[in-house]
Amino acid sequence: MSEIIATYLLKDEKNPEKKAEEIALGLTVGTWTNLLELEQRQLRKHKGRVVSIEGLTATNEDQSLLKIAYPTINFSNDLPAILTTVFGKLSLDGKIKLLDLHFDDGLKSLFPGPRFGIEGLRQKLNVYDRPLLMSIFKGVLGKDLNFLSEQLKQQALGGVDLVKDDEILFENELTPFEARITAGKVVLKEVKEQTGHQTLYAVNLTGRTSQLKDKARKATELGADLLLFNVFSYGLDVLQELREDSEIALPIMAHPAVSGALTSSPEFGFSHSLLLGKLLRYAGADLSLFPSPYGTVALEKPLTLSIASELTKEDVFKKAFPVPSAGIHPGLVPLLIRDFGIDSVINAGGGIHGHPGGARGGAVAFRQAIETNLQGKLLIEGSDKYPELKQALQLWGNAEVIV
Repeated sequence: MSEIIATYLLKDEKNPEKKAEEIALGLTVGTWTNLLELEQRQLRKHKGRVVSIEGLTATNEDQSLLKIAYPTINFSNDLPAILTTVFGKLSLDGKIKLLDLHFDDGLKSLFPGPRFGIEGLRQKLNVYDRPLLMSIFKGVLGKDLNFLSEQLKQQALGGVDLVKDDEILFENELTPFEARITAGKVVLKEVKEQTGHQTLYAVNLTGRTSQLKDKARKATELGADLLLFNVFSYGLDVLQELREDSEIALPIMAHPAVSGALTSSPEFGFSHSLLLGKLLRYAGADLSLFPSPYGTVALEKPLTLSIASELTKEDVFKKAFPVPSAGIHPGLVPLLIRDFGIDSVINAGGGIHGHPGGARGGAVAFRQAIETNLQGKLLIEGSDKYPELKQALQLWGNAEVIV
């Protein structure tokens, strides 16, 4: 029988065996021992089962890992139904955190995964031997399209591979959604003709949920490169709907806004690896942004690595790009490459725009840092050759990785 297996972290529970059985029954048939034999036979295929209970003895707290299997016959084939089944009312019932979901092959086949993934995005950019470099529009609220276009141009001239809207740039009169796409195409075409470098622009898809598909289709018609999407403001199922629409067919960059409310507690909610890694990948994100372990909104390093692992591990789905973000500057490049490898995206905002040489100089400094590191050299060695990198290291410091 097809099942999905949920792994939970349970805290402050003196009798985890009893609790596990209550969960298995309470989220499926409701009760068991009081049922007549005929009803038990009829409902057996719907009954949840306790797979395992493991006490965590390395801590001073009462903690257990519970694995509970839910028959897939119980729910429709969509993420809202799955999450409601395995964690709906349970999320309100004490100190319990959903760590993982194991989908069998039959259930996996019902989800799309990334349309492009790492390989497809590399093909679009013709970049295969280094991490991608991404930057963010900054300070564009209240500014007009000319300001945005010039900022895009400077970032692209510096050698950035991807430029994304700020997640709080919504539909507005000064920089309307469609106008941003059209203006961006003109700018990036000019830069490519001038430098030969391809830059892709991720436009922020926002608005009422019922209007998103039409808006995304219009973006496709206008020649948009990628969509940025605040998935946790809308829901994973909305992401999947966008991914599966053949009239959209654009790479989707998932922003983690709002996810902290669902993941940050060690005792409640979802694990980072499940929400920002596995489920985003299954639902169709090509890139997943999350806080880096080094910057201004730092996430503990093991958590960030667990997200990256879920996005890039071997599976039936294409691999998605991990994008560790927030507080990134050129001096952190050695750490980023050491921890996340070349199949990742280095994402910078202030670390590009705050450079003494402006956004163009900041982008150049990042490219120089990446080149220096991949040549097996220390950044301080590269700074002797590259003035932009030297300026960046003087401003933000340097986190060399010496093996």
